[in-house]
Amino acid sequence: MVLPYNKLNILPYVNIFYRKIFRFFRRASLCIPGCVIRPAGHFSHGSVSGIDAGSREKKGQRGSITVEAAFAMPLFFFAVLALCYMSEVMAIRTSIRSGLQYAGKIAAENAYERPVLLAGSIEEDLINAVGAERLDRSIVESGSSGVHCEKSYMSMNTGIIELRASYHVYLPLPVFGNVVVPMEESCRVKGWTGYERAGFLAEDEETVYITETGMVYHRDYHCNYLELSARMVPAEIVEDLRSESQGKYYPCERCAHKGTGSGVYITDYGDRYHTSLSCSGLKRTIYAVPLSETVGKGACSKCG
Repeated sequence: MVLPYNKLNILPYVNIFYRKIFRFFRRASLCIPGCVIRPAGHFSHGSVSGIDAGSREKKGQRGSITVEAAFAMPLFFFAVLALCYMSEVMAIRTSIRSGLQYAGKIAAENAYERPVLLAGSIEEDLINAVGAERLDRSIVESGSSGVHCEKSYMSMNTGIIELRASYHVYLPLPVFGNVVVPMEESCRVKGWTGYERAGFLAEDEETVYITETGMVYHRDYHCNYLELSARMVPAEIVEDLRSESQGKYYPCERCAHKGTGSGVYITDYGDRYHTSLSCSGLKRTIYAVPLSETVGKGACSKCG
């Protein structure tokens, strides 16, 4: 929802809105059905009017309805107006957060060539993503020029970009005065800086691959021991099956206690059968490390 007036000219329209409400109920109180003034029967000395007791009672009811309406209806319309502004605040926050993410993506792309984060460029990319006209017509104080990103920074060590956009939201509520609420949106992205070979590997050191529980290292990332190909076989024949390395299959220590059921899962080069496809023994977390850090591990018999 885009409000048609900004903070400079919306307040007079709100005041006119409230005046019309009060004027409407003031007129409506004079036209309530059932309130009839009866004509006078006769006049005598000391008589002042022909209005009987019933008319006076109806006038009292009419006055009470007028007072209740004068209090209740403005509060109702005030609640509706507050709900509209609450929706506008949520829309503004969503738009600025999306624009901040767009600006962060551009900053991440340029992080390698320009390792210094400029707040001005972040603000420009954010405003271009949201739209300057959208912000100028919104309840953001000062419109597009009221969004500031001077708190944004990038870590030179990790390449993490911390983006923060601060602004103020103007709420034109004549009952409570001019309410200005500070807002801040933030997001974090990783700059596309890669890594430097120095400090990770020696000049001529080889990179190998290991798993969390493996006892060997692998020189080929696509080694069959690293790329598991699980398949289901009937549980009654697993004792007679052999792996590609002619090894026998034994129950997995992690999932064998759950029962075998009608089928189990095996791999071509493994030595365990599994009762659950989600068993951690069927998953591989592979790490690339220098060969010097694999002390105590042997070379893979297939790719080592």
